[in-house]
Amino acid sequence: MTVGCAAAATHWAVAVACVVLFSAQPLLANVIGWALAFIVSFNGHYGLTFRNQNASFWQAARRFFIVSLAGFLVNETVYALGLEYSALRYDVLLAAILVGMAIITYIVARFWAFRSSPTAPGNSPAGKTGIH
Repeated sequence: MTVGCAAAATHWAVAVACVVLFSAQPLLANVIGWALAFIVSFNGHYGLTFRNQNASFWQAARRFFIVSLAGFLVNETVYALGLEYSALRYDVLLAAILVGMAIITYIVARFWAFRSSPTAPGNSPAGKTGIH
């Protein structure tokens, strides 16, 4: 939960800072926020949340990128629709979307992205390599 909150906070803060400081459009700022939050999220989940699931670094990185990118595509679509059709401010709307996506991402990450494959080499704890 801590990692997801840190990643969501990073995503939100970076996106809002891009809008406020650089006059970026909210949808573009959302892309930048996601990219930085991905780094926070993956490293936190791999090194802390799911460290005992024994997935190799590269397997987890590939799978989590797929999960994160799919979630982001949903996020960006819902965000675009919300910006167009709701009266919510861009920052409030983004916060609401990020909370929902964090829950979904955690569930998929737990049951797939960070789970080791029984036949893949390097699935023992000693086989975990990479940056933490």
